[in-house]
Amino acid sequence: MENRLSQAELAKIVAEVERLSQRQSEELSSEQVQEILRELNLPPELLDEAIIQLRRREALSAQQQRNRWIYGGVAAAAIVAIASTGFFIQQNQQAIARVSAQQDRITFAQDNGGNFATINRQSNPEVFYRVTLKDAPIGQKLSLACDWISPSGQVVKQNRYQTRQIDKSVWNTYCRNQLGTAAPTGTWKVQMSLSGRPISDASFEVK
Repeated sequence: MENRLSQAELAKIVAEVERLSQRQSEELSSEQVQEILRELNLPPELLDEAIIQLRRREALSAQQQRNRWIYGGVAAAAIVAIASTGFFIQQNQQAIARVSAQQDRITFAQDNGGNFATINRQSNPEVFYRVTLKDAPIGQKLSLACDWISPSGQVVKQNRYQTRQIDKSVWNTYCRNQLGTAAPTGTWKVQMSLSGRPISDASFEVK
């Protein structure tokens, strides 16, 4: 089958042949190079070794260039990753900073919706501090803490816990403390904190 060429293909072939011809005319044969070396009073027997060294340097230069591109790409990726992480952390901190307490109550385990101001220690009650949070960040978990402070100002119990993954912006949570019959009487205080930031507190009387 006869191969036919279009005018465009023919023009490309002619250009390629001209390029190869030009390259061939510019290249020197081994004998020509050796003759030049002799004219320069250089030992022609070192030609092969010189060619090997030249190829090595060219290969090394090409590898160094590739490495620079690779290192540059890695550095750029690292910068993007750090910037993205910083942005995420900032967004997360801003979301946590918006969280506040909408309502808080002192109750027992059986919650009837009330808010106890006075508690009898003789019943050995387990006291619950129930807090309704607003603007809770959906999809995140919050690190909460409660300090139970006796009338003398001493923190007698600390609760540290993490919520489940939040699925609504208004979120109910609680901490608890078992008050024994030997608990000091007087005005107690319980304080809830979010990532170290106090967000609510309540006082109650123990008799």
